[in-house]
Amino acid sequence: MHDHPQTSIFSSDKRQTFITLCLISLLLLYVKKYFIEYETAAFEFLQDRPEGLILKLIGGLQFFSIPFIYLWKFTVIGFVLWVGCFLFGYRITFSQCWSVVMAAEFVFILPELIKIGWFLFIISDPRLDEVQAFYPLSLMNFFDPHAIAKRFAYPLRAMSLFEVIYVMVLVRGVNHYSLRIHKQQSATWWIVSTSYILIFVLWLIFYMIVYK
Repeated sequence: MHDHPQTSIFSSDKRQTFITLCLISLLLLYVKKYFIEYETAAFEFLQDRPEGLILKLIGGLQFFSIPFIYLWKFTVIGFVLWVGCFLFGYRITFSQCWSVVMAAEFVFILPELIKIGWFLFIISDPRLDEVQAFYPLSLMNFFDPHAIAKRFAYPLRAMSLFEVIYVMVLVRGVNHYSLRIHKQQSATWWIVSTSYILIFVLWLIFYMIVYK
């Protein structure tokens, strides 16, 4: 077997990949804010009021926070994944786990693209709450967002087909590095299940318990 790390996103230059991810996220956030959310009737009503100014200020902070949120997310999940690898005897470095998590984050670009396309070309005049509650291919689609308790909104959005794909990419990334040290591929599912998936489920449970 010949390994070609230069052809894999897991082995790509960290800085370039991170900058690319941030730029794509900034572009999608800009389109979502200025072409969808800020065009809704509710926002147009509030734009000349203090509430509208506050919403725009929060929106502006979202743009600046993107790289910091990514750095924090990749560091935490990368550490959790690294601990899982260590416990199973996989000599994968924290830096490699960090790269795997960063590469997997591209999966969540897809639902943002679907969301933008949905409200630009299919639902042309949405309400602001509809835009904020919509998350494609998630469990939220089976519930009325106005009828459920707010503590369940985020968990229902988080549990989606894209989360499943994200987990599969994490497994593929661990495989990418573990194959170099001749480990069995089947064990990587246990690594991701007992590290990332376990922490993810516990986080959702914790969120539902403490939400007020």
